[in-house]
Amino acid sequence: MEKFFKIRENGSTVATEILAGLTTFFAMSYIIFVNPAILSQTGMPREAVFLATIIASVVGTLVMGLFANVPYAQAPGMGLNAFFTYTVCFGLGFSWQQALAMVFICGIINIIITVTKIRKSIIKSIPVSLQNAIGGGIGIFIAYIGIKNAGLLSFTSDPGTYTLLESGTVISNSSIVPALVTFDNPAVILAIIGIVLTFILLVFKVRGAILIGIIATTIIGIPMGVVDVSQLGTTSGIGEAFAKLGTTFGAAFGPEGMGSLFSDPEKIPLVLITIFSFSLADTFDTIGTFIGTGRQSGIFTDEDIRLMETSSGFKSKMDKALFADAIATSIGAIFGTSNTTTYVESAAGIGAGGRTGLTSVVTALLMLACIFLAPVAGLVPAQATAAALIAVGIMMMSAFKEIEWDDIEEAIPAFFAGIFMALCYSISYGIATGFIFYCLIKICKKQLKDIHPILIVSTLLFILNFIMLIFIE
Repeated sequence: MEKFFKIRENGSTVATEILAGLTTFFAMSYIIFVNPAILSQTGMPREAVFLATIIASVVGTLVMGLFANVPYAQAPGMGLNAFFTYTVCFGLGFSWQQALAMVFICGIINIIITVTKIRKSIIKSIPVSLQNAIGGGIGIFIAYIGIKNAGLLSFTSDPGTYTLLESGTVISNSSIVPALVTFDNPAVILAIIGIVLTFILLVFKVRGAILIGIIATTIIGIPMGVVDVSQLGTTSGIGEAFAKLGTTFGAAFGPEGMGSLFSDPEKIPLVLITIFSFSLADTFDTIGTFIGTGRQSGIFTDEDIRLMETSSGFKSKMDKALFADAIATSIGAIFGTSNTTTYVESAAGIGAGGRTGLTSVVTALLMLACIFLAPVAGLVPAQATAAALIAVGIMMMSAFKEIEWDDIEEAIPAFFAGIFMALCYSISYGIATGFIFYCLIKICKKQLKDIHPILIVSTLLFILNFIMLIFIE
């Protein structure tokens, strides 16, 4: 194990890697319940999506751990599954089989741009200041997810800009803004207990502080009525779930999927636009996660980046990690789920000390066990993992210190890249706004030659994507 994963060489231990794998699993395990809830609205069998989510996550994460030897987990991405359901199926009228076909094609595109080094070239083209902004921005994004999962925010109408009818309908000049909740809810109180407990453990540098915080908060939540232990007595219906998996497995290639996707010439442009939107969001979410967490933690060193830029094949960890991420989307589509991508919650495991693929392998095995132990995994409430995400977000925000904030030309794109990730709830949108303002400033300063051509193309593609979204949403 030591020889295969090079654990000591990466400054870690087996115990630390196992703890990190557990931490990542608890931080992201919500997806095996949330993803079926979202995708089943399209008519897909919930049990089938449950298994497809686990299988795609396990396969993708194992490839990441065993092939790339990095501590990242993969699973169907939040946001992309909502786009799949509410925009592609409900808004545009595509069947879920056709949507799966488009996700599969998106995966093939990601494989091609990875093998042909386009993804590597994109990473190379991003200025160091923006890379640091992406890292810090992901920190804000993760912390915001944690605060939101903790239930500390309510979304209410701004009294200065709205008129609210008794029926609850908001009319002209309305504005919905986040506000602090009233601390009279057991779930909110549990989240505060978890945050305080986890931060105390971190301050005292207790080994496995984040994982201990998750487990302790879950246990405390039982007498508070937040954690429902009665579900431990439920049966998972594994046989029925596998039977229904036959409905989604390979559906992307059937007559209702790929067979009909391009049958209507008038809808082909819309199909291509949708695939493009899937691919663009997937690609930059992954790149943002790798840049934001990998460089700061030392998982992707400057030597690894240099090797990626100068070597052919898959000689660097970044090369291998990008390839592992690329194949996961197509695998997920085959089994019956939306885009599988590198999870930003992997940062929780990295924050717990995970530095090698053993972290990913542990996470994958725990995800696999959920096929039989789903009720146990479901015991961990969002309030228990919230503190882990907030803590990791705080750690990642240290990347902002590398930015020269006194230089307004560097500060503007860095600000938008960092802040918009949380405000738009999207890593790729944060990167997009950072790119756009970086190019705009360079053009205004007549320094167009200083912009990498790939950065220009990426920015134009983002702008094109925003324009196209007007017509498909």
